Amino acid sequence: MGVVNVTPDSFSDGGLFFDADIAIAHGLELGAEGAAILDIGGESTRPGAEPVDAAAELDRVLPVIEGLRARSVSAQISIDTSKAAVAAHALDAGAAIVNDVTALRGDPEMAGLVAARGVPCCLMHMLGEPRTMQDDPRYDDVVSDVKAFLEERMAFAVAAGIGEDRLLLDPGIGFGKTVEHNLELLARLDELVELGPPVVIGTSRKSFLGRVTGRPLDDRLAATIATNVLAYERGARVFRVHDVAPVRDALVIAGATVRRRWPTTTPTTSTTRTLTT
Repeated sequence: MGVVNVTPDSFSDGGLFFDADIAIAHGLELGAEGAAILDIGGESTRPGAEPVDAAAELDRVLPVIEGLRARSVSAQISIDTSKAAVAAHALDAGAAIVNDVTALRGDPEMAGLVAARGVPCCLMHMLGEPRTMQDDPRYDDVVSDVKAFLEERMAFAVAAGIGEDRLLLDPGIGFGKTVEHNLELLARLDELVELGPPVVIGTSRKSFLGRVTGRPLDDRLAATIATNVLAYERGARVFRVHDVAPVRDALVIAGATVRRRWPTTTPTTSTTRTLTT
């Protein structure tokens, strides 16, 4: 899952792809590098981020989604939003997946929309909200607490009419977690995989990698690759990253090693398993 942040203030690439044409070109590049999904977001969810209204969010993401669809991008498009109005317009424009960092808690209309459209939806764990989530986060046991939360949100989604086979689960690395919480979630990720739906992991360039390695934001690729390969080995199956090509290569090798099946041809985007609607 390649990240396309159409924002001025995202933690890693804020402002780099704020222009629609540049964002479209970036999305096409990530698709060419092997992204099976392009996650388009118009509101930053970094720690301390301020909310954005639906109109501004739509102004940012719709031209990008429409531009990617017009250019017949092979990757599926995911809309990264917690607002039903934004998700509805994005789906009309060609998005096929809803990625909701509030796990259907942010907008009472979101669950009904996802159910009515019959699209996949990613439910993510977050403690609090972006503005406050890193203010002394605490858990009794972070893995058990996150697992219980995701289990409850799954039940809510199914009760709202969303098929369990349409759900993805994201433990929310960095969303209301300390360094120790993030590492514990990665170490015990198999406990979340037991819930059933595909697990999404998002560690790309995040601050806990810098805290552990001492590396600045623009020098965390090796740490990102390591965490994604470890997450794959523990059962994660969707990987949300900024640097698609190197992470994908690492996962191709990890997958071939785990399965002990060596590809006879160079993998391409068309051979990458994608979610279908």
